[in-house]
Amino acid sequence: MTASAVGLTTQRTLGPGPVLGSGLRVAYRVVAELEGEAHVVRRDLVGDSNTGSVEPTRPITAIAHITDLHVTDVQSPARFEFVNREWEDPRFRELLTMQRPHEALNVHAIDAMVRALNAIEAGPVAGGAISLVAMTGDSIDNTQRNELDNFLALFDGRTVQPDSGAPGYEGVQSAGWPDDFCWKPDGPDDGDVFRRDLGFPRIPGLLDQAIKPFQATGLRRHWLGCYGNHEEVCQGVGIVTPGLTRAMAGSRKPIALPPGVDRETALETFVKHPEVFMTGAFLDVSPDLARRPITRMEFVEAHQESGRHGFTDHNRSDGTAYYVHDTRAVRFITLDTVCPAGGAEGSIDAPQLHWLERRLEEAHSAFRSRDGSTVRTRHQDRLVMVLSHHGYDTLTNIRDELRRDELLELLLRFDNVVLWLNGHIHANRITPRSLPHGGHGLWEVTTSSLVDWPCQARLVELFDTGDGLLAIACTMVDHEGTVRGGAGDLPDLAGLHRELAANVPFNGFDSWRPGKPEDRNAILLLPRPF
Repeated sequence: MTASAVGLTTQRTLGPGPVLGSGLRVAYRVVAELEGEAHVVRRDLVGDSNTGSVEPTRPITAIAHITDLHVTDVQSPARFEFVNREWEDPRFRELLTMQRPHEALNVHAIDAMVRALNAIEAGPVAGGAISLVAMTGDSIDNTQRNELDNFLALFDGRTVQPDSGAPGYEGVQSAGWPDDFCWKPDGPDDGDVFRRDLGFPRIPGLLDQAIKPFQATGLRRHWLGCYGNHEEVCQGVGIVTPGLTRAMAGSRKPIALPPGVDRETALETFVKHPEVFMTGAFLDVSPDLARRPITRMEFVEAHQESGRHGFTDHNRSDGTAYYVHDTRAVRFITLDTVCPAGGAEGSIDAPQLHWLERRLEEAHSAFRSRDGSTVRTRHQDRLVMVLSHHGYDTLTNIRDELRRDELLELLLRFDNVVLWLNGHIHANRITPRSLPHGGHGLWEVTTSSLVDWPCQARLVELFDTGDGLLAIACTMVDHEGTVRGGAGDLPDLAGLHRELAANVPFNGFDSWRPGKPEDRNAILLLPRPF
């Protein structure tokens, strides 16, 4: 396949291909082209008896959805790759995954996805022009300033600088690193678990190539930013304490759990004091002040300085990360679902819910009040899409207020809310949400990540149908990385990233992350709200 033969999964999909290498436990397979996948029509919110036409009569809007990029400083001292050894212990589950064999190639896969999205002029179902790109959080991996700079460079079309510390790769995938639990592309055949047990290839020079600076393509369309847990806390879980701040830019790289760590309380120890995990065995590495942690305010300011990307002066003045972006047809409302008390799962507080209620009122000529009565306004009706990092099922962080039911009930009181886009779980999932006694419903659409298989984005089109319904067409998009046919010279880095991700046990070809067909290419029907 050539680099130009890419894109919509209605034309072709990707899946397991021929065996390239065999390990002691499993075989390593290349990614192969398979047949395209047609759209599944979902009538969950209109009833099975409504079997009329879903042909578009009027396109309303079309956007791209991309999430969970995880731009990673793979050499940071404040990453705890050794925790992956505990993958079978459920007490460490929220701390995983700490390291991926393909993570040094993340920036190249993201750039390939940017190229793919730039090449798509219109939605494949209704034909409307793609108006913007919605990004729903975890743009970076470890709340570091150098990661944020590289993410913004990727989307804005500037120079990406993957290397950190001293020149040259210095981390857990080095051939001489004293641990065999990470893939070492320069190492011997029996030098690590991935080579020995999983059949991963040997690719000399890969890491040196991966961390070279390069000129990013940059998105050609307006895009909207969003705050995720990996922007806020260390490895998406641990609060940034003064001790961690000092260690993050320092030279002490931990390589093992601290002696005597209490496994029963290990998770909460990491959440509240992640620097404790730096008190065990360590190696000296090159320090880098650019690895300093960022704040929510700095995240917002960096987006504004690079071109606004949704965040407002109000966000900058009051330290919030939720906002409204209006287009002619649709109001986009981006929420901040990050729990400030740490942990991976999300939360939302009362002040933000109050703000959200006012913004929803502004997009309705009439709505149901909390007591069920109808309130009429002087506002014009406008369709509403909600964007957030966490979805309903992951707004479960017990370290803060549990208000997910309040949020969903609020959204369902406003008929013009038709779609809730989010990420976080690194998987494709489409869920109808409706009131228990019937009435208004909305579609919650969760898109898989760029960092894990299937490494995709999603196109979302809103259009009117011939039967007077509102339709939301979802179409998965593969990036421009090539599919290789075998070993040889250094392969395309974006294509290799996807191939490696596909072969990670429990997260690749064999995982739940791609979702079912109805979670990918689907046409979602709703009664038209106005």
